[in-house]
Amino acid sequence: MRKIYTSRFGELEVDEEKVIHFQNGIPAFENEHEFIILPYDEESPYYFMQSLNSPDLAFLLTIPFLFFPDYTFEIDDATIHELDVKNYDKLLYYSMITIPNGSIRYMTANLLAPVVVNIENMQAKQVILEKSNYTTKHRLFPEPAKKGE
Repeated sequence: MRKIYTSRFGELEVDEEKVIHFQNGIPAFENEHEFIILPYDEESPYYFMQSLNSPDLAFLLTIPFLFFPDYTFEIDDATIHELDVKNYDKLLYYSMITIPNGSIRYMTANLLAPVVVNIENMQAKQVILEKSNYTTKHRLFPEPAKKGE
């Protein structure tokens, strides 16, 4: 167990076996290599990915398939090799969420760059999908249709 301090959660005891490792960091945060994924709460589809090195750095995540059941993509061979994937069933997929101006109603998920975690070895990577129609801003809660449309 390792103790860390976070600005959002205070002091945490982190099980070393639950630490996920990003070999090259994540885009725009290349010096951040170790994170822990914490559920928002037991019933929630949201998670926090908290940096173990930067107390103020936590990303909001969700499992994209909960909101986008048709979401599909292929992981390139270089990523499979980098994450040392032996069993595809041991991969977890997350999407980073943005809450524009703090408005939950307008939350978006980044489907262009999923976070892929190999739970067999706790290696992870934010994968930027090539030749994809996905974007970094897919609305989680689409606008309701207006009357008359």
